[in-house]
Amino acid sequence: MSLPESNVQQPPYEPKIIGFLCNWCSYAGADLAGTSRLSYPPNIRIVRVQCSGRVSPELVLKAFHEGADGVIVLGCHIGDCHYIDGNHRTSKRIPMLRQLLAYAGIEPDRLRLEWVSAAEGERFATIVKEFTETVRALGPIKQVMVTG
Repeated sequence: MSLPESNVQQPPYEPKIIGFLCNWCSYAGADLAGTSRLSYPPNIRIVRVQCSGRVSPELVLKAFHEGADGVIVLGCHIGDCHYIDGNHRTSKRIPMLRQLLAYAGIEPDRLRLEWVSAAEGERFATIVKEFTETVRALGPIKQVMVTG
């Protein structure tokens, strides 16, 4: 006995994206995008951090482990960090973390780093749109990480 085929269509895949935004620039840029009523996908869940330099590899890996399909880290432009060199630390950390993701079987394009100032609401909206499309094209993440 076989089940009848259903004509119910599955809704299109919508990725879950975690965005770590620095308090001083990127979060303010996101706020400007909102107050300017700029349109961007609702897929992003924003986590406000004091500095992009505080986004540890463990935090990014935990986001993926707990179901994120993509992670974006947004910080102050180089030279504008309120904590002097936090974004320099981030700019060195993210490429290494992308390599670690590839080693773990996760597409490195699921992690992105960008600089967004408080005055760049339009840039924030554009980056979120682009990243959402990138992650949507990659499809759902395949959980390959082992818990310990």
